[in-house]
Amino acid sequence: MKLNELRDKPGATKARMRVGRGIGSGKGKTAGRGQKGQKSRTGVSIKGFEGGQMPLYRRLPKRGFTNALFRKTFAEVNLGRLQTAIDAGKLDAGQPIDEAGLQAAGLVGRLYDGVRLLGTGELTSAVTLTVTGASAKARAAVEAAGGSLTLTGAASARAEASEDATG
Repeated sequence: MKLNELRDKPGATKARMRVGRGIGSGKGKTAGRGQKGQKSRTGVSIKGFEGGQMPLYRRLPKRGFTNALFRKTFAEVNLGRLQTAIDAGKLDAGQPIDEAGLQAAGLVGRLYDGVRLLGTGELTSAVTLTVTGASAKARAAVEAAGGSLTLTGAASARAEASEDATG
């Protein structure tokens, strides 16, 4: 197979409607824009315009706080995908697995602010993992399979604090 032979599967893409190609095409003459008026012209952007009335987004007060600038983004790995990679030989269950190893095995693309282990799927191998965070279900599944899980960063501090508080 060569680069010039790559094609989408049949039906994967749909050709765009070519407008303004004669009345017989069904989208000729006005090209689906109706008759006259501002919206029939090019270069019009009037989203949120309310005919000169103060728009809703300006009438309402600014309220609250958004954490979007400070939110952490994690690369997520499910237990099922981890087990599949171990079965395929991409990861060695006998060796400690860290975030760089998960990236090298192709389980995560970018590491972002770290890797978070989630509990979907089944883990049968006893593995030693070092990740930034993990759900309670994932942590229980790793320990049930005979493995160990080490958390790094703020997630480990929170986990230790919650363990201290509970007992």
